[in-house]
Amino acid sequence: MIVNNKRCDICGVCVSVCPVDAVSISEFAVHIDNDKCINCHKCLKACPALAITEGSSAKNKIDFESYEIGKKPFLGLKKEYDVVVVGAGPAGSVTARFAAENKASTLILERDRESGIPVRCAEGISGGGLENFIDIDDRFIASRISKARLYTPNGNHLEMRSNVRGYILERRIFDSALCDIACNKGAEMITKADVIGAERTSDGKMKVSFLHKGYKREVLCKILIGADGVESRVGRWAGIDTALELCDISTSTQYTINNIKIDSELISFYFGREVAPGGYIWIFPKSEHSANVGIGIAGSYAGEKPAQAYLNEFINRHFPEASISYTVYSGVPITKTLKQIVTDNVMLVGDAARQVNPITGGGIKQAMIAGKIAGEVAAEAVSKENYSTKILKKYPQEWDKVLGSKHRFIYKIKEKVLAAPDQRLNKIADMCKGLPPDKISLPDLFKAVVKGDPKLVSEMASAFVLSKINL
Repeated sequence: MIVNNKRCDICGVCVSVCPVDAVSISEFAVHIDNDKCINCHKCLKACPALAITEGSSAKNKIDFESYEIGKKPFLGLKKEYDVVVVGAGPAGSVTARFAAENKASTLILERDRESGIPVRCAEGISGGGLENFIDIDDRFIASRISKARLYTPNGNHLEMRSNVRGYILERRIFDSALCDIACNKGAEMITKADVIGAERTSDGKMKVSFLHKGYKREVLCKILIGADGVESRVGRWAGIDTALELCDISTSTQYTINNIKIDSELISFYFGREVAPGGYIWIFPKSEHSANVGIGIAGSYAGEKPAQAYLNEFINRHFPEASISYTVYSGVPITKTLKQIVTDNVMLVGDAARQVNPITGGGIKQAMIAGKIAGEVAAEAVSKENYSTKILKKYPQEWDKVLGSKHRFIYKIKEKVLAAPDQRLNKIADMCKGLPPDKISLPDLFKAVVKGDPKLVSEMASAFVLSKINL
């Protein structure tokens, strides 16, 4: 496989689906080791930027040994930390915050020049519980959401309202604020630190290698936490299988568009095989004149027609006068949490652990909830001087109680929703038409989708999930 790095957006989808760890990201470029590549074509099919083609080129492989070891002391960098967190998104920042808050010396290594860039997210989040992590600040709130509209394949729609207000964020500002909190609690941070490897030392620690301003540097830690997104390689370095099947990755394209007129309190979703097979198109308003308009389709459909082609058709049809100010490609894991998210000295959190709602693809709040648990457990392990799986497994156990088990159940519903024919979705909307918006909920709609599957309906009833899950 050959990567066209002029076209590549470095979204990490290719890394997440590679079953043999042949794809990596470093120095702001994607590299494919063709000696490892088995030509399964998963990276080619899933790439939303169409940046991968068939072929072989030795230039795609990078030689990390050619980098000079940084010998001069790096300002502020200690030789060893209790905890090193890779990635400064919501998952990494919140993890670092609660590790540092609980007396563990903590270092965050962030590949980009600052947290929150590039924005690979629709930026939507429900407001309930957000105040547990950060004070709501108008600086990072683009719009406040009070209603949602779901469009079915035949063009009809349902409107829903909720007492829980949602937000469209300014992620760059939001992520930076979370980072500031972590650093104010005692965490340290290095930006433009491109982590390229990790290995366990003979004395039971982790040695983390990273590139920084042309030099290769190393730091030791007792616990390494991978918050490095959908393309996470921290888990693979620790022997954890993080590869995704094509059906479990949403390959996505999003535009921020301007010169439009919309309701700034309304988010909209469009479903249908002709619109977004195995996924949906969203409109998340940032103001009355701008919005994030994006699409996510299951990777298993992406080889037939790229997500961006569907999105372009939608924009031309609904917003012909719009101007595009920002384009981003991304991948979202729409699957269950990984079976293994800890091993000796290593933990995974957020997208790296696949802690995302399998239907909506929402993961900001999930990442923060997981980060709080992971940070506290890591600090506890440091205090006990025991970094083994036996101690760290408290994190997945607690996550499972809070959200993990619900995500497994939602995943079962997802498989039914994505497989539902357009006629079924149209019929469900017709059945609900006329109901007050505050009487329609996503759980009710999904219950209608799985009707006819006695086993799944029974499981839903027995688990009382419909009244409890926050979709």
